Amino acid sequence: MRWNRITTATAVAAAVAMSLVACGGGPKATPGGGSSEGGATAAFDAANNKVFNPSDKKGGTLRMAITENWDSTDPGDTYYGLSWNLVRNYVRPLMVFKSAPGAEGAKPVPDLAEAPGVPSDNAKTWTYKIRKGVKFEDGTEVTSKDVKYAVARSLDKATLPSGPTYFNDFLLDVPKGYSVYKDPSMAGIAKAIETPDANTIVFHLNKPFAGFDYFAQLPSTAPVPQAKDTGAKYKEHPISTGPYKFESYDANKGISLVRNDQYDPATDPNSGRKALPDKITVAFNVNGTDIDNRLIAGDLDVDIAGTGVQPETQAKILADPKLKAHADNVAAPRLNFTVLNTEVAPLNNLDCRKAILYAADHEGYQRAYGGPIGGDIATNMMPPLVTGAEKFDDYGFEANKNGDVAKAKESLAKCGQPNGFNINIAYRADRAKEKAVAETLQQSLKRVGINLTTKPYPTGDYTKLYAGKPDFAKANKLGLIVYSWGADWPDGFGFLSQIVDSRTIRATGGNTNLGIRIPEVDQMIDQALAETDEAKRNALWVSIDKKVMEQAGALPGIWAKGLLYRPDTLANVYSNDGQNMYDYAGIGLK
Repeated sequence: MRWNRITTATAVAAAVAMSLVACGGGPKATPGGGSSEGGATAAFDAANNKVFNPSDKKGGTLRMAITENWDSTDPGDTYYGLSWNLVRNYVRPLMVFKSAPGAEGAKPVPDLAEAPGVPSDNAKTWTYKIRKGVKFEDGTEVTSKDVKYAVARSLDKATLPSGPTYFNDFLLDVPKGYSVYKDPSMAGIAKAIETPDANTIVFHLNKPFAGFDYFAQLPSTAPVPQAKDTGAKYKEHPISTGPYKFESYDANKGISLVRNDQYDPATDPNSGRKALPDKITVAFNVNGTDIDNRLIAGDLDVDIAGTGVQPETQAKILADPKLKAHADNVAAPRLNFTVLNTEVAPLNNLDCRKAILYAADHEGYQRAYGGPIGGDIATNMMPPLVTGAEKFDDYGFEANKNGDVAKAKESLAKCGQPNGFNINIAYRADRAKEKAVAETLQQSLKRVGINLTTKPYPTGDYTKLYAGKPDFAKANKLGLIVYSWGADWPDGFGFLSQIVDSRTIRATGGNTNLGIRIPEVDQMIDQALAETDEAKRNALWVSIDKKVMEQAGALPGIWAKGLLYRPDTLANVYSNDGQNMYDYAGIGLK
């Protein structure tokens, strides 16, 4: 899952967005105050996988902000963690991660579906029953055909490039380049999805997959009425089935959500949604430091990015016990890393790639994210929070935290580049931490003659048009691509498949595998999918991790943590293992 930490914007844009943030009527907090309002005394990590200031109180405006827009608010075209968190407020997929603290929040529970999926045909067929009485915001009752259409439209990666490819990869006999906009009757996916009646949907897969309920919790299973689908513009007003609906959308300023009077809590017994605020606003293009300062001042409630405050704010918070009492250091099954794109010479040579791994300053990479509180130095791909993950350190990252210049030079000699080479490094322009990564790698790799030219690109189109579009990346010699990835769900498949399987790479862009092409890995993934024994399956994912490192497919940076700040304005606030940030379907206001 893409993880969003957008950090800088122009002063003009920030000023425009500020007015939108400030319009919410949330209560203000005393800066750094150790509030005990509502019976909860602020303390460090008080909301880390547990509920701080429990409440069922409804009302107020939850004010959120971010430094730039993310990929999309369209449930069929989004892959950012913050978006999957927020989207549960306005649409209802078949299954959903429960809104609850800790491990409970990583369990898929029935949402639009009455119950978990029923497998048959050796887990190649999955059947769901749709709850009766669930309505769109216009009062029309949801049917199975609306879910079929939602999944069908998400298959069109030319129109909706940003979502995951699980359904493209696993549904039976989906034509290459399928588009529901060219096949409105959905005849082309008749073998893949059946709707025998208004309340039943059946998915047919091309291979067994025992974890299909995880697919069913993807936002792309949230129903979409075909008559109201506007394609790429649907993000401006997704039709609601959840407790909130869109009041406004402005790609430059932000969005606002208000209560959906057609939502019936009686049809929603399992999700844990609280729907406490009366209104939710999200302002775009707010300077990252301004967001932090306004959280501390109580003029803002949530940094929706959910991956932690700016480095300078982090130091300020940790140095002040009163401020630290409002912070939570939340770990995540997330890796901040840099892809080594084998399409760009000389990185098509294994030893040239190894030279980068040896020369990199791993402590500098960690420092870019704020030091140890921002995460641990990653020695391989899978984070410790992924089920079955194993830590190994084949390149000696921990023994040589600032790099091994001698081994890097040996590798350069082996790859025929003894004096080094010139290459470009891409990162998301508004992310100060990614910029710092690019700069620390620029400095450390220069020691062995590898000269990096930094190439910043906009976050919103980073994977659509730039780093994630293979022809653009190759033509612009983007050999190193700074990125961040969190597990779609915490097992080997949910973490690794979308970033290391070369078969997920699409020429149209919108990719999450940004350049790892290892045929043996693709074969090993198929072996893991076919393995029914959990322990053996987990061991196969570890072997895949080792193969990626053996082939130097990427430079692991840090296994991430985020220092989140919760002002006194918030109630019922907690993180969990499903969102790895504050849960936006449960949060409320004092």
